[in-house]
Amino acid sequence: MDIFKKCSQFTKAKDAMEQGLYPYFIPLDENEGTEVVYEGKRIIMCGSNNYLGLTTHPKVKEAAKQAVDRYGTSCTGSRFLNGTLKIHEQLEHELAEFVGKQEALIFSTGMQTNLGTISSLIGRDDVVILDKEDHASIVDGARLGFGKIERFRHNDIDHLERVLKSIPEEKGKLIIVDGVFSMGGDLADLPGIVPLAKKYNVRVMVDDAHGMGVTGDGRGTAAQFGLTDEVDLIMSTFSKAFASLGGFIAGDAETIHFIKHNARSLIFSASIPAANAASVLAVLDIIRKEPERVMRVNEIADYMQKSFRETGFNIGDSVTPIIPVIIGDDTKTFMMWKYLFEKGVFVNPVISPAVAPGQQLLRTSYMATHTYEQMDRVLQIFKQVGKELGIN
Repeated sequence: MDIFKKCSQFTKAKDAMEQGLYPYFIPLDENEGTEVVYEGKRIIMCGSNNYLGLTTHPKVKEAAKQAVDRYGTSCTGSRFLNGTLKIHEQLEHELAEFVGKQEALIFSTGMQTNLGTISSLIGRDDVVILDKEDHASIVDGARLGFGKIERFRHNDIDHLERVLKSIPEEKGKLIIVDGVFSMGGDLADLPGIVPLAKKYNVRVMVDDAHGMGVTGDGRGTAAQFGLTDEVDLIMSTFSKAFASLGGFIAGDAETIHFIKHNARSLIFSASIPAANAASVLAVLDIIRKEPERVMRVNEIADYMQKSFRETGFNIGDSVTPIIPVIIGDDTKTFMMWKYLFEKGVFVNPVISPAVAPGQQLLRTSYMATHTYEQMDRVLQIFKQVGKELGIN
């Protein structure tokens, strides 16, 4: 059989294109943060992870430009060999200090961070325990390891304990959860997870890709709950609040040293360019000096959560700037996305298997730089479109 046969049989995306309902790979003419331009039309961006609105900040852009002038455009090698610069080590030191851990290690992307970290730690005699709504990069990292994967129902602490009880004591065990869940916008129940981890001698890793810069005064979900010292590893990405590209893992010095010498996605990937590292350093400085940005994005989140609920939309358990509008049907989800886009609002449609059947949604997310005028316009359009489609 021809291995490419599946390619010719894949028609789902082409069918959506023909119906004018294809919402992916949209080529934007301009991206100015809270607004983008598509085919000459300005659209309010409510589908970005640029939570602090820093991708266009003059200080961040200038830091990247200066780094290019000094170091060039690429390191052309892995961190393991010729691709480590002093600026990488400076950033690792500042990140560790920022999140409250001994050391940090930079990877090329957030995905690479999880793939390398998890697969290097989980051996044949180990078990990794995942929340069922953990990000795909966590799941893939667990699959790359040679250990066993166990899963517990989303934020269900009783079910987690039953899973932990079932694992033999002699096994190495690691619980991994998103700090902020990327689709629902809710938080991991770290106050429930940490005591269980101690009870059953289990290590804990928090993926704070969507929490860093947003929760815990910007220092993440563990900081928000006062549990930074109680979780073993904190991971995050640079491609969201940190307005760059890359990722990092932070923890105790011994563990980071091990990951540094065993994570294949670190050893066999080129390091991030100096411009990306310089951008993150600039963002860290801004967060320290302008804490009002973190406060502002959470104020915007509170305003939009309250307004969506008052308008009759189902937004689940969101408590962050990630606010899902749950539709529950593929066709209606794509139709609502199309109507919103045509009227000037950019959101992200999410269907199964990314979410469970019946939980199809429009993922909306907000920035510290959004204005209330923009938000009121978004709500007005949502209300109008929702009424037309019988959603709210």
